[in-house]
Amino acid sequence: MRKHTGPNDWRETNRARWDERVAIHTASDFYDQERFRRVRDVIRDFETAEVGDVTGRSLLHLQCHFGQDTLSWAHRGAARVVGLDFSEPAVEAARELAAGLGYGPDRAAFVAADVYDAAEAVPDASYDIVYTGIGALNWLPDLERWADAAASLVAPGGFLYLAEFHPLGDALDDETGARIVHDYFNQDAWVDEVPGTYTDFEAPTVNNRSVEWQHPLGDVVSAVAGAGLRIDFLHEHDMTMFQRFAALRRGDDGYYRFPGDRPRVPLMYSLRASRPR
Repeated sequence: MRKHTGPNDWRETNRARWDERVAIHTASDFYDQERFRRVRDVIRDFETAEVGDVTGRSLLHLQCHFGQDTLSWAHRGAARVVGLDFSEPAVEAARELAAGLGYGPDRAAFVAADVYDAAEAVPDASYDIVYTGIGALNWLPDLERWADAAASLVAPGGFLYLAEFHPLGDALDDETGARIVHDYFNQDAWVDEVPGTYTDFEAPTVNNRSVEWQHPLGDVVSAVAGAGLRIDFLHEHDMTMFQRFAALRRGDDGYYRFPGDRPRVPLMYSLRASRPR
């Protein structure tokens, strides 16, 4: 497995950025908390098909932000959900949201901890489903450590499910998405100083430095398999969740794709890996 490099303060830097943005996100139209309180469900259709029925099962959501996805699985029938995030303000917001929906800590619990320390931080020894993704892995430098932590929490007969943005997108030019302009196998951290946030690019913010990494698809699959799980499937998708490239067009289903006269490339992927009984 390739070794990624980056500044030693990456965790503190990223936590400060995310802590500041929680209040912006919870107030945004992008997350629309009022609508979520009514419908209680933001899970994507392809995830619904691939995860399957969660009724009566326990589910752990790693890197859960302020818990909309986590609580959606509770609404779908999961017997117990636990969300973990390294941002204390995010976890507090998730607990408030859960309480407002009538979920007590026995049904929906949230823990503030680093994802690498998940096995020691969460309240249960294992879960039927460990769920994660949608902009999560890019914040982590060590995929093997992440996979080991996640796999250690999958119960026998359970599985890890990951839905994520495809790493090919990070190699393409931002305008057209038609040219390879960045190194797909880059091991160095991306250190940036972009103000605002994806819910409001004009929002006034102070903690703007961020540290991220790109992970080729082969590294993700190898890390999960190396952690002792059996790969059930790896699906690549021709759509994404937002206007990643100016050339993308939003379809009636809400996803963004390249126009039909262009060759398709993968923009997202999903993976499920199970632990045999």
